Amino acid sequence: MYWKGCARFSSPPIRSVIVKSIQIKALTAAVLLSAAAAAQADITTYTSQAAFNAAVGNRGVDTFNDLSIDLLPESLSRTAGSYSYTASAPGSQLYGAGGAGDGWLSTNRATDTILFNGFMPGVTAAGGFFFGSDIAGQWVEGSTVIVHASDGVDSADFTISNSGVNSFVGFSSTRGLVSLSMESVSATGPVWNTANNFTLGQVQAVPEPAEYAMLLAGLLSLGWTARRRRG
Repeated sequence: MYWKGCARFSSPPIRSVIVKSIQIKALTAAVLLSAAAAAQADITTYTSQAAFNAAVGNRGVDTFNDLSIDLLPESLSRTAGSYSYTASAPGSQLYGAGGAGDGWLSTNRATDTILFNGFMPGVTAAGGFFFGSDIAGQWVEGSTVIVHASDGVDSADFTISNSGVNSFVGFSSTRGLVSLSMESVSATGPVWNTANNFTLGQVQAVPEPAEYAMLLAGLLSLGWTARRRRG
């Protein structure tokens, strides 16, 4: 009877303490894993424009609708919204493709590379529609193009098989992107690399590792305080 009467003043049941301890350890592990993931700066690839738009804010789009359907210089200074950048066909010339009301950026020679670089500081994401066109500057069926992105340390490639005018690819990096380029590997005949609606933006902010550490310290402190109070 004595022990039953004193149970209400004793420490919490052992099972409750163990469960709480396991929960805290699990939360600690999850926070540490999140911090480790945040510390990495791998390039993320998007093949869905909707997913890209959901992850990237402050987007600016260069539609290329101002380009004439004609031969263009090797390099162009362009803007996508408030972002400045450079588009070029290294060692060759660019070419305006598409049609009235929907201009595209292409190359003067088949299989020439289109290079997008010179992004202003703060650009951490880039994407657009990438496909192949024919000598008349119109979409060609069955073409395959490779889109390459680099942040100066890491790089990523994505191959678009049977590309179309709505074939979207985008990339993001916490370091900030340095360049994006496209090349054709189609074996069906001459294919001119072509891009449309080139988009630049910034990845939505995520907590830094230091912020995760502060959160972890706060959670552990609260857990320890609660445990002492129960005792």
